[in-house]
Amino acid sequence: MTQTIKVSTHVEAQAALAPTPRTERARIRAGFNGNTSGMAPGYAQGNLVVLPKAWADDFAAYCRANPTPCPLIGMTEPGSSFVPVLGDDIDLRTDLPRYRVWRDGKLVEELDDVSALWQADWVGFVIGCSLSFEHALQVAGLSVRHVDEQKVVPMYRTSIQTRQVGAFRGPMVVSMRPYTPEDAAIAYAVCEQLPGAHGAPVHIGDPAAIGIRDVNVPDEGEPTAILDGETPVFWGCGVTPQAAVIEARPPICITHAPGHMLICDVRTDDLKLL
Repeated sequence: MTQTIKVSTHVEAQAALAPTPRTERARIRAGFNGNTSGMAPGYAQGNLVVLPKAWADDFAAYCRANPTPCPLIGMTEPGSSFVPVLGDDIDLRTDLPRYRVWRDGKLVEELDDVSALWQADWVGFVIGCSLSFEHALQVAGLSVRHVDEQKVVPMYRTSIQTRQVGAFRGPMVVSMRPYTPEDAAIAYAVCEQLPGAHGAPVHIGDPAAIGIRDVNVPDEGEPTAILDGETPVFWGCGVTPQAAVIEARPPICITHAPGHMLICDVRTDDLKLL
């Protein structure tokens, strides 16, 4: 059965008046270090992983083996911090609001700029993000509660295991948005057309079925209320590589802080997987 999707022209009109990705990146470079959910609607946002070159081939293969939680949409040359396929002025050292620094699989600090750490053999990876499809949901007439409440989307580690490549392995991390069953069907139809932004949900319904003990206590982000008549809808999440980094224990790795993404110049529906 074909799902009928209504289009919100009001949401589209609001997006046309929103700041551009380039403007939002300039704001981030100037010191904004908050959640990027809802910024530059219609344009892709990306998760970040930066690794030494010796680890890069296996990580790229890990992403390609697990395209739902890790859709690879951008990759730098060794030593470069630029990703021209996603924006000609993007600099991975400065253009995310907040970064995490991992050493030997342990989180050691969070920074607003990683220019001082950048090394000549590093390779940067940009992975599609669930925040990218939220505008598409809104255009389809669905609300996105954590955006409306100005919260960071709730994220959970699951019992679903990713496909191992080299030292990279671990659980799939998912993000959650609650919908009625009817709206969940619309969300599925919208998102399955966006593989560069995690594609269709991986699970709808009982959180325990994918190993989540308490949906009100996320591993990352902030709790989102599930109202009467609603069911939780779970998508693959780009925090998954952070779980893989913990397992692999590279000597150093830079990632985004959850909810603090790279805003790209490419529209979400134009994203291509590498």
